[in-house]
This record gives sequence, C-alpha cells and structure tokens, in this order.
Amino acid sequence: MASATPVREIQEEIKCPVCLEYLTNPVTIHCGHNFCRGCITRYCETWPEVGSDPLCCPSCRARIPQGSLRNNTQLANIVQKIKQLHFKSGNETLCERHGKALDLFCEEDGEAVCVACERSPEHRSHLVLLMKEAAQKYKEKVQAHLKTLREEREKLLESKVTGKGKSQYLKQIEKKRQQIVADFQQLHQSLKEQEQLLLAPLEKLEKEMTKIQNENITKVSEEISRLSKLISELEGKCQKPSREFLQDIRSTLSRCEKGKFQQPVEISPELEKRLSDLSQKTLALMEPLRKFKDTLPSALERKRGEPLGAHRQVNVTLDPDTAHPDLVLSEDGKIVMRGDTLQQVPNTSERFDIALCVLGCEGFTSGRPCWEVVVGGGRCWAVGVARESVGRKGRISLSPEGGIWAVQWWLDQFRALTSPVTPLPLSRVPSRIRVCLDCDRGQVTFIDAGDEAPIFTFPPGSVPGGRIRPWFWVWQGSLRLCP
Repeated sequence: MASATPVREIQEEIKCPVCLEYLTNPVTIHCGHNFCRGCITRYCETWPEVGSDPLCCPSCRARIPQGSLRNNTQLANIVQKIKQLHFKSGNETLCERHGKALDLFCEEDGEAVCVACERSPEHRSHLVLLMKEAAQKYKEKVQAHLKTLREEREKLLESKVTGKGKSQYLKQIEKKRQQIVADFQQLHQSLKEQEQLLLAPLEKLEKEMTKIQNENITKVSEEISRLSKLISELEGKCQKPSREFLQDIRSTLSRCEKGKFQQPVEISPELEKRLSDLSQKTLALMEPLRKFKDTLPSALERKRGEPLGAHRQVNVTLDPDTAHPDLVLSEDGKIVMRGDTLQQVPNTSERFDIALCVLGCEGFTSGRPCWEVVVGGGRCWAVGVARESVGRKGRISLSPEGGIWAVQWWLDQFRALTSPVTPLPLSRVPSRIRVCLDCDRGQVTFIDAGDEAPIFTFPPGSVPGGRIRPWFWVWQGSLRLCP
C-alpha cells in the first residue's frame, strides 16, 4: 500500500532535529544534516570544552569542521511553501448566523466571527483581527511559553539525573568512611572502639541526607511530569487549525504563566555544619594515626631483603601504536608532547582518535610495580593507569567509570580524576610523580617523588582485575618517563 500522507512525511523531513520545529533560516553542516541557524549556533556555543573532544553533529556525531555552516536558501523556500500548503489544507467553517466564513477573531470575547458579526452592535466596539493574524499573535505567545517550559524541564531532568546518584555531600561521607576504615584496619584491635565512635554519627548523617535527597527527587519528578503534560498539550494545540487553536487560549496561557519551580535545598545549614565538624574531627585523628604507623618497629617479615609489600621499580616506555595523532613521541619512547599538526599514522583500533592519550607498552596483572614521571613541562596533563580494554575511539570518560585512575593538572588546578573530580589542595605542584600500582589489592597511589609526600590514593578494590597499563594525557606541554 502506498504511503497515506506523503506531504506529512515531507513535513517531518524539514523539521529541525534540535527544536523539532519547521526549519527557520536553515543551514547545512559538513555531514549534510540541516538545522535552524539559531539552534545550531546555540549548540556550538554551549559545547563543553573537555580534553580534545571536537565539536560533533547532534544527529550523527560526525565532526563539524570550523566554518562549515552554510545557508540553504533552496530548502528555506521549500519549507515556506510546505507551511503555506499545510495552512491552506484545513476545512473552512461558516458562521451559524450569517453563513459567512469565520475569517476574524474577537479578542474581547475570545471567539471566531465573520465580517457580518464584526459590524453587529455586540462586536462593533471590540478589537477584531484577521484569523491568521490572531493565530500568529497568540502562537508567538505560546511558543515563548513553550521555550521557557522546555528549558525548565531540561534543567529539572538534569537535576533529576544528577540526584539519582549520590550527592556531593554523600560522596564526601563515603570517602571519609573508606579513609577511616582503611586506617583503622592497619592498627591494633583496641582502636576498633574509636573507629565506631567516628562511623556511628557518619552513618546517621548519611541516612538523614539520603532521606532529604529521596524527597527532593520525588518533588522534581512530580514537577517534570506536570511540565511534560503541559508541554504535550501545548504542542498538540499548536498543530490545530486557527479556530480550534484559539479556543480557551486564555486558560491555556494562564496555566503556562505559573511561577517557576523552586529547586529543593540539598542540605540544611545544620547538617552541613555537622558534616564539617565530623570532617575536622576525622582529620585531627588521622594525623597522629599516620605518625604512629610510621614509628612502628620494622621487624616485619622480609623477602629478598625488601620490606613485605614494597613496590618494585619498573621500566616503562610509551606505546606509539596507541598515541593520538596530535602526540609526538621520542625515539626511545620516554617523552610525549603535544605537536602542532596531526601525525601521519595509521588509524588502527588501538589508537586514541579524540582523547589526547597514549598508553605504556607494559601491562601488569599482578605484583606491585611503580614508575616515575616528570610532569613539569606543561599546564594541562594527567598521569595514571588504565584498563587494557579502555575505550580508544570517540569521547571517553576520564574517570574510574571509563577505566582510568589518574591525577590531573588542569588550568592551574590539581585534582584526582574521580567521579566527580576531587580537588587536591597542595602547597606546591609536584615536578615528578611516582605511580604505585598494587594489582593484588586493586589500588593505585600517587606520591610526590621529590619529598615522598602522598598525593592521592584510589582505595583498595578501586582498580578491578585484568591487565592494567600506564596511561598518559597531554593537552599542553610534555611528560617524561624516568629513568
């Protein structure tokens, strides 16, 4: 059977993939997709600048070269003709009193009238517009409300997605628990009581915050449902003929003008103060515990003349088959830097094609290897470890969820690439970092090789089993492996 409505199919093809409206001032990008100029311009301006990720098409994710937008005048003419055809295809309704076409709209009474009605005494003093003009006037008002409602819904959807995971405060609580448990497990059983004194209020605080978070998610979900229903109703109303569209238009607009939803408070000042006080108590206790561990007798079991559990220095070189084309490696595989142009290299499945990354040749499945990296050659870099199976193509997540455990210097800020990132307030930026991997415990530690001060530790169990390789990311400057 042939298609029922070819015109309707054409109408769908000439709608913008971003705003889902008829293309306004259409432009064509490099991959051939068409968008409203306003939509694609706002999309390009708000594209997140993360790593080396290029600007991609919202429809097919193809790369958008700079300056590739071009006006599509021919498509604009087609869109205009289709819109006119769509408007003229509606059935004309006649006035019941005069038998004439209802071509006018009375703003005072909010109803469609004919020319004879306009001249009657009940409408003579009222402002009467042509039906098309009235529909356009009120449609612009509805469209303005639709834009505001869509933006508010997107904000609430983003808030809901963020709220489904643990909030920043709950993650801080989880981090403190791991720190407390990790430290107390290495001490004598007599310290267990002190451990519980710290964990008990932390767990109580977590329950209270979890309850608040769940209540907030419920409120946001209800508001999203209300907005989605209203948006669906307005979108359907905009598709109707002018007469039906203008029915109850005032009631519709009044529901659109409802006050904006107030975002619920994530944490009360009282709970935030309790969390801060608990953190201070934890920090005050951790310092003497670390000093105590450092003064313990060294008469532990030794193997091959090394303390039990000591890390083993390994020789690490860079794997050129994995390097992004922008990265330049030295001949000995010890130095990586950001080049000025793309290198002419094969685009294999092993090579990173968007993220400015390179892996080490060596892989580890057991033991406690460590290596050092000189990092003083740039303002934007990261070092750490990654799974052998870490993603190489397209955008990747620089986080444990993406198979990467690392620390990063980014625009004068030092941080651990957790999810979300953890700021690392150091008195000075290290010039040489030692990466210590414990495959058996699933842990990686970063140490300032200059003064042996610990920088950050991904706790035991963070790094899963399997083959783990050194990982490097360079946005500006260079990195050099030692020796």
